[in-house]
Amino acid sequence: MNQKSIKERALWAQFDALEMGSGWDDTDITKPQIMIEDVFGDSHPGSVHLNQLAEQAKFGVFEQGGFPAQYHATDVCDGCAQGHDGMNMVLASREAIANMVEVHASAVPWDGMILSSSCDKSIPAHLKAAARMDIPTIFMPGGSMRPGPHMTTSLVAGDISLRQKRKDAITPQEVRDYKLTGCPSVGACTFLGTASTMQCMAEAIGLALPGSALVPATMRDILQYARQAGRQILNLVKLGITPSQIMTPAAFRNAIIVHSAIGGSTNATIHLPSIARELGYELPIELFDEINHQVPHLGNINPSGAQLTESFWFAGGVPMVQLMLKDMLDLNVMTVTGKTLGENLEDLERDNWFNRNLGYLENYGLTRDQVIFPVDKAPEKGSVAILKGNIAPEGSVVKYSACVEEQWKVTGNARVFNHEEDAYAAVVSGQINPGDIIVIRYEGPRGCGMPEMLMTTEGIVCDERLNGKVALITDGRFSGATRGAAIGHVSPEAAAGGPIAFIEEGDIISYDIMERTMNLTGIHGVPCTIEEAAKVLEERSKAGILPREKRKGFYKLYTDHAVSAMKGAGLE
Repeated sequence: MNQKSIKERALWAQFDALEMGSGWDDTDITKPQIMIEDVFGDSHPGSVHLNQLAEQAKFGVFEQGGFPAQYHATDVCDGCAQGHDGMNMVLASREAIANMVEVHASAVPWDGMILSSSCDKSIPAHLKAAARMDIPTIFMPGGSMRPGPHMTTSLVAGDISLRQKRKDAITPQEVRDYKLTGCPSVGACTFLGTASTMQCMAEAIGLALPGSALVPATMRDILQYARQAGRQILNLVKLGITPSQIMTPAAFRNAIIVHSAIGGSTNATIHLPSIARELGYELPIELFDEINHQVPHLGNINPSGAQLTESFWFAGGVPMVQLMLKDMLDLNVMTVTGKTLGENLEDLERDNWFNRNLGYLENYGLTRDQVIFPVDKAPEKGSVAILKGNIAPEGSVVKYSACVEEQWKVTGNARVFNHEEDAYAAVVSGQINPGDIIVIRYEGPRGCGMPEMLMTTEGIVCDERLNGKVALITDGRFSGATRGAAIGHVSPEAAAGGPIAFIEEGDIISYDIMERTMNLTGIHGVPCTIEEAAKVLEERSKAGILPREKRKGFYKLYTDHAVSAMKGAGLE
């Protein structure tokens, strides 16, 4: 197998000397060289264990005659950034990580690379970098966290945090008990948030090994997948299969079908288009809507269902969903196995993979049908809708599978906030009433980095008076764990002069998820036509938008140059 860097090594003798000074010997420098890049660090449970996976991947590379080198660019956690200005940097971190992988992968002519992460922004960052570099690559997911007490998730935090802010609503012991049990192991949070969704998307698009998304992070299986990734990367190098041959338009369509079927995070509507842009083509937001009109919603997974991601993997995970929907998928797409999707599914069936883990489900008293609904028993079509209208001419996103049907068609009075913190404070202090529609703006990519609104959405659903009776509309984004009537990614955003910037307190808003519409339908409490409201918004726009505060560094770079959420919120 030829080594890619032969020419570069001949240019400068120090190249080899530096590697040998790092522990390589004079035979290692002649082998195919594989970069193993992860986001290992003490940042959160999704990253702290990735060094163990990298170690197994290294063994696999050695076994096949290659030589591995480890690199790291640690990610950050939405949960640790929740509710303060740190959240403004979280989406931007996707670009920073992708750029660092590009730096690491460009400085040396690697023959191939393995990228490993578990969570929200690091997975799409790695997929963006894979697309950008286009050398043989395998993505290695970091798996799922164990369930909390009584099959709960870490998002018990929503109720805990709300009650902490209300007098005599919680005891110190309740808070301590949650902190000790809320995140019981390493791995991605065990609901189908953005972290778990993007693990599934990496597999569904063909860049992760079949069945590797959402493996319980404490089980032996995840180490075997890592070892297999190390072995298989040398085969991809030999075959010359690169991400651009795998992440094709057909593969993206397959991934969106799986996303629709499992009830994935709305953040995938940002990340998948941004990855596609790295490959030189647009992934129109309308494609998500088209597919969600057709695909049965099969995943009974929190927050759109009752079960946890660990159980989803035991039930067959992404391959099971692909098998059930194979007539809707392009089975001829190439994957990192060097085989097509159809061939992979046949191999898994021969290996008894689909039935091997059902006994683990029985430990919880569950059957497969309780976790992944049969197609003929799917409760609805799809899970995500794209709404447009005079508030969101370019589009907005809602996960209706996590929203009660009574909130699918609503008309209500606008309660307008320019900062999420103010909206959350209004929820906590009882200033929001049933029937209100909260509008939070200037939270888009150029507004302040497009933070997620989880504190506010959890504040609403954890309040018995408001749950199922209050909607939220924003040009920001949501956690993949968001529940309730939450409409985000409103585009154009307020900071770009979008109509959402000119809604006023007491205006009337109407949205209809089944009709895919969202409009201003009244001014200061007086109903009017959609066209009349649009004219009012245009007239109000002459006053201009709110000025932004002075910014610096990478935060300024991102908020100055981020594209619309409808195009992936990446950098121009």
